[in-house]
Amino acid sequence: LYKSFFLNSGPTSANRNHDSKGKVSNKKHHIVQGDPEQPAIRVGFFQLFRFATGKDMLMMAVGSVCAVLHGSAQPLMLLVFGLLTDTFIDYDIELNELRDERKECVNNTVQWKWNYTGVQDLTLPLNLLLDIEHEMTLFAFYYVGIGVSVFLLGYFQISMWVTAAARQIQLIRKMYFSKVMRMEIGWFDCTSVGELNTRMSDDINKINDAIADQVAIFVQRFTTFVCGFSIGFVKGWKLTLVIIAASPLIGVGAGLMFVAKLTGMELQAYAKAGAVADEVLSSIRTVAAFGGERKEVERYDKNLISAQRWGIRKGIIMGFFTGYMWLIIFLCYALAFWYGSTLVIDTEEYTPGTLLQVFFGVLVAAMNLGQASPCLEAFAAGRGAATIIYETIDREPEIDCLSEAGYKLDHVKGDIEFHNVTFYYPSRPEVKILDQLSVAVKSGETTAFVGPSGAGKSTAIQLIQRFYDPKEGMVTIDGHDIRGLNIQWLRSLIGIVEQEPVLFATTIAENIRYGRPGVSMEDITTAAKEANAYNFIMDLPQKFNTLVGEGGGQMSGGQKQRIAIARALVRNPRILLLDMATSALDNESEAIVQEALDKVRVGRTTISIAHRLSTIKNADVIVGFEHGRAVERGKHNELLDRKGVYFTLVTLQSQGDKSQDMKTSEETICLSRASIRQRSRSQLSNLVPESSVPIAGDLKEDGLVEPAPVARILKYNSPEWPYMLFGSLGAAVNGGVNPVYSLLFSQILATFAITDTVAQRNEINGICAFFVMVGVVSFFTQMLQGYAFAKSGELLTRRLRRIGFQAMLGQEIGWFDDHRNSPGALTTRLATDASQVQGATGSQIGMIVNSLTNIGVAIIMSFYFSWKLTLLILCFLPFIALSGGFQAKMLTGFAKQDKQAMEAAGQISGEALNNIRTIAGLGKERSFVETYVAHLDAPYQSALRKANVYGACYGFTQCVVFLTNGASFRFGGYLVEQEGLHFSLVFRVISAIVTSGTALGRASSYTPDYAKAKISAARFFQLLDRVPPISVYSDRGDKWNNFKGNIEFIDCKFTYPTRPDIQVLNGLNVSVKPGQTLAFVGSSGCGKSTSVQLLERFYDPDHGRVLIDGHDSTRVNVPFLRSQIGIVSQEPVLFDCSIAENIKYGDNLREISMNEVISAAKKAQLHDFVMALPEKYDTNVGSQGSQLSRGQKQRIAIARAIIRNPKILLLDEATSALDTESEKTVQEALDKAREGRTCIVIAHRLSTIQNSDIIAVMSRGLLIEKGTHDQLMALNGAYYKLVTTGAPIS
Repeated sequence: LYKSFFLNSGPTSANRNHDSKGKVSNKKHHIVQGDPEQPAIRVGFFQLFRFATGKDMLMMAVGSVCAVLHGSAQPLMLLVFGLLTDTFIDYDIELNELRDERKECVNNTVQWKWNYTGVQDLTLPLNLLLDIEHEMTLFAFYYVGIGVSVFLLGYFQISMWVTAAARQIQLIRKMYFSKVMRMEIGWFDCTSVGELNTRMSDDINKINDAIADQVAIFVQRFTTFVCGFSIGFVKGWKLTLVIIAASPLIGVGAGLMFVAKLTGMELQAYAKAGAVADEVLSSIRTVAAFGGERKEVERYDKNLISAQRWGIRKGIIMGFFTGYMWLIIFLCYALAFWYGSTLVIDTEEYTPGTLLQVFFGVLVAAMNLGQASPCLEAFAAGRGAATIIYETIDREPEIDCLSEAGYKLDHVKGDIEFHNVTFYYPSRPEVKILDQLSVAVKSGETTAFVGPSGAGKSTAIQLIQRFYDPKEGMVTIDGHDIRGLNIQWLRSLIGIVEQEPVLFATTIAENIRYGRPGVSMEDITTAAKEANAYNFIMDLPQKFNTLVGEGGGQMSGGQKQRIAIARALVRNPRILLLDMATSALDNESEAIVQEALDKVRVGRTTISIAHRLSTIKNADVIVGFEHGRAVERGKHNELLDRKGVYFTLVTLQSQGDKSQDMKTSEETICLSRASIRQRSRSQLSNLVPESSVPIAGDLKEDGLVEPAPVARILKYNSPEWPYMLFGSLGAAVNGGVNPVYSLLFSQILATFAITDTVAQRNEINGICAFFVMVGVVSFFTQMLQGYAFAKSGELLTRRLRRIGFQAMLGQEIGWFDDHRNSPGALTTRLATDASQVQGATGSQIGMIVNSLTNIGVAIIMSFYFSWKLTLLILCFLPFIALSGGFQAKMLTGFAKQDKQAMEAAGQISGEALNNIRTIAGLGKERSFVETYVAHLDAPYQSALRKANVYGACYGFTQCVVFLTNGASFRFGGYLVEQEGLHFSLVFRVISAIVTSGTALGRASSYTPDYAKAKISAARFFQLLDRVPPISVYSDRGDKWNNFKGNIEFIDCKFTYPTRPDIQVLNGLNVSVKPGQTLAFVGSSGCGKSTSVQLLERFYDPDHGRVLIDGHDSTRVNVPFLRSQIGIVSQEPVLFDCSIAENIKYGDNLREISMNEVISAAKKAQLHDFVMALPEKYDTNVGSQGSQLSRGQKQRIAIARAIIRNPKILLLDEATSALDTESEKTVQEALDKAREGRTCIVIAHRLSTIQNSDIIAVMSRGLLIEKGTHDQLMALNGAYYKLVTTGAPIS
């Protein structure tokens, strides 16, 4: 019988299913934007099983057989159920017969009484089943028998498939990882590490889902579908056809509902607002500088309206279709029972039992067909994931580092030569890195490669290691082309020390041992001594057994570098490659590491790339690189005379060194050169949207967030209480529908026992009409519920997004520097967190009300009709609820537990893939693959254990209803016989409670959404509760009327909050009087722009003060201060709106007339150019001003600064990015703008600085010289040198 209930929960479970799928698809949409299309599916379903062994095949076959048998169990049940109904009805008819005083019972036969005058020979040979208890016992045994077999079949079906899948997945993981580790480095450049990591976890999990329990469940449900229909057709084809005729209506409803769900329209509607948020957060400095926070919040809010409208529309559509489904289903009931009853009563073709068998047979079949569909999604996802994974497994690497092929030379001298090598990275084929490079490196000598960033120095080194093969030309060692040598052997000759050495998360000794396998502790100690690392290691409490932390995080830069050198030395290499080995260190550690390197170089071929003079001077040969060619070579002095590449590097540097003996880790010309590794990462990051990385980090840290109290979430939703009230009413009525259904259903059965045909007919028509009514009512209440909760939920989402966005814009700038708060991460947070919070209010309340009324009504009704039977069934209720919950859980799958088990293996694979260059250089691929495989064992074992548990649970959930029914009907039979309970009440009670039980289970499984909502809300509240140290929205702080623009920096020290180890300002003292122009010059990274940001109060100094008109900047009201400052920066940020609006952005505190805009534009030399455009001032500048040239953008930015009429003008390299012509125009505009204002200029070109009142030369956060142009020239110091060499000042 329990299928009838299944049916009730049918539509709901169906929507819920779509619901979760819908959400998933939304999220996908968010992250997938980076890769335009999902992989085409190129793997057939059966190819998924290509790694199955014979044993796996056997298990899968057994599992499938069990699934088929299990699938036929439900239809079998219906046969038993039909017989049972007939038995009850016959019994009741006889009771009715016996109530007739004119009849009596003789020898188990009901007859007319003899003394009754009438038709004497009319004996009714109805055999009275006196012993209904006996019959019921028999049926109970049937039920129990089917229940037990279902348990066993369910267990085997699931556990066999899951076990087989676990074995295959383990093999796939092994093969995939070992193949990835064999790939050449060029492949890694084109594939991001993050992507590989997700592939290893998510994609392989998707394959797992596609080849495990889903297959078994699909087979089982499909069998049920087939058997259900066959029972329908065999037992009663007429009724079956009638029901089938109505079923397309249900299908249409379900299909349309799916479409409505997946349009994702509200995401597109939100995309507009999302774009605003992204634009604003990416240009937060501009927004802050021009005080545009409130304006932006308004603009964002405007764009949210359309998203809100769509969300509400979706709620109505969803409500409409849910209601429609229920309506159709109830109409189907009415039709089936009405037509079926004619067949039973008028033509007597069916017994009542047959009617039920047919009706439920078809329903069960339809239900199962519906439930089999999610499995198809899993199969498709699995095939999509397998496409990429299997293609990688089948790919042959171009440079196979594990191959045994190639020569090994007996004796290696170490002469390296490049012959006309041309090379470009596979990830950027359009950029030539090396262009016909020819260089010879003699054995035993130290050769230094110097040259500007991007000249190809590091690339040359990577070619020696054979990370890449040159596109033309060849690299030889001792005259042998390295392509002919064995790779592992070649790499074992080479020791490499990089700029950012990579250490592995293990002990120091192990890290050094990575250099050469099986090396003794003495060798490790010697290597450590040679690398000047021995002393600091012995000072550590655990000496060589100290763990270095993830990525070597526990060690300082110098320590890491020395461990890396020890690792390179322990190999005893013939060739030593030093790629900027000391550039990232401070002076002290540099000297130590340099000394270590000098010790080591003796007698080896060494190639050193460096930017610091101290490192290069004593090399045997210096080779100067430019644009991928070696342009000069010779000794230090020879090259100085040539005045080429080397000369420029040297002159620039020595000036920086003299100026200051206190060194900081920022390097003058190091220009924060990224190592190639970082560089190739940056190419990749263009492919992967930045949001995907920090978010992953986000979730980890936010794991610590306490889930938010519901009361607080509801408080934000309080204005919508009328909606929520009506929604709850609708939900309550919907909850009552289930029990009402069981009432009507049992009433119909009762009518079949009525002997008077006319009364019977009326009764049946009445009940069918009632079915229609219930359908109509539930149609409207579902719509009400859908609309009301959607409305309250969407209003809440909009309110939260707005408040959240406002809170974000109110944070200080330093907060945005944290990678966790990158624009991508923040916009994603606004998009997803806010919409997830809905889950804790509206729909969740609806859910709870719905289940409570459902169960409440069911139990009250049952106790009213038969309290004894109700008590018996209530014992089973918890189990039924459990099974309902478990079934809902089955739909979501169990991937989460797998993830935790995979974590250890995931760490290893992550570490390996992130540091693939280091591993390849050390030739350590094999050992990583072995460790990974060893770590796969734990998840595999847990998967096997889980297969059993999971199988048992599945079997249990499937059989629990059979057992309940067995017990209840047996007891029901007893009550009917002993206590004269009417049999229809037995059905009524059983069906009411069992339905509500499954519904309860389903509701309970709905909680994950709820938990997620609370966490999202908590993250939101964390943001709202954060009090920024520099608050934009507060009115506190000084304001004064006659703002002059007198600025003083007093002993300012500052470090950026995200890089506390790098001192940017180191005691800056400088002052400007009102109306003066101060120019900052100096190399990049010396703190020029930083001082400007302190003035804007984007940051506050850590030490010292910034005084404005004698007021301490930290005490000044922030909006007031910023309103007095106009800024024009090197890359001006424009917003995606018209030119006029961009200019008006300069002053957000008042309405600006068009005349003001035009006069500002004239001052900025912009007016003529704008008037030449077709739309004049209404021309849209495109996103980030992409429609305009740089000079035009720069002039708009100047107009924007002028319109504020600021007292202080900051020009941060305002002309450096322009060509000469536009520079002239812009420069004129700036000179006009400067009149009568305090002005701070940062520039690299002399022409811009010469006529400043004060020129301040900075280096490493200190002022080294200041004065006018002429004074400084007379000093003959750093400024003089810069001017005379004509080198750009950077």
